[in-house]
Amino acid sequence: MKALEGRHVLVTGANGGLGEQFVAQALERGAAKVYAAARTPRTWSDPRVEPLDLDLNDPEAPARAAAVATDVDLLINNAAIAPAGDSISGPEDELRRIFETNFFGTLRVSNAFAPVLAANGGGTLINILSAAAWVSMPTGYAASKAAMWSATNALRLQLRGQGTHVVGLLVGMIDTPMTAGWDVPKVTPESVVAQAYDAVGDGTLEVLADEVTRDLKSRLNTRGEELYPWLDEQVAALSS
Repeated sequence: MKALEGRHVLVTGANGGLGEQFVAQALERGAAKVYAAARTPRTWSDPRVEPLDLDLNDPEAPARAAAVATDVDLLINNAAIAPAGDSISGPEDELRRIFETNFFGTLRVSNAFAPVLAANGGGTLINILSAAAWVSMPTGYAASKAAMWSATNALRLQLRGQGTHVVGLLVGMIDTPMTAGWDVPKVTPESVVAQAYDAVGDGTLEVLADEVTRDLKSRLNTRGEELYPWLDEQVAALSS
């Protein structure tokens, strides 16, 4: 709990199911201020919450947000999209929109706030990723999360010198509106956020937030001839 006391937190995608939990639990754990960033900011009842306009598809928006939220020492990159009908085969414009949001948008926010975090003692950066990064799902979403997983690990090295703790949070299905169309076991947003915030205090670099993700990570050293047929079976089971 103490790891959040007095912190100044910024949550992207704050209006969504997981984003709301990041805001709520930051307040419960004693955050001094939470910037609730969204494309269309909403009103919040707690005076410690400051709505912030941040559209990941606007290349200039992260810099504007960083100029306003100069006291941030904990950045949570939660915003992402997973459009219905998403396919790795296109259309290309849709794939570009997914990458513009999930990869380039997240990376812009990270780069814009890196100097802010440095100025506030290094701070913490949490990127919300997905087990889809490791599964052979034929979607732009999965490909964008795989790219962001790689970028998160690169940011960890790049920002190490300024004392920034970079955390990758990977999880399978979370019970939010984004996954409403999937009839599969899901974990609660509350449990995912709790694990993410616990990582802020204990120095964890990568949070595997459910059993499915932990099992999947443990299999990544399996020979490709065994791993990919097994992954194909898992994807087929999800799709059936």
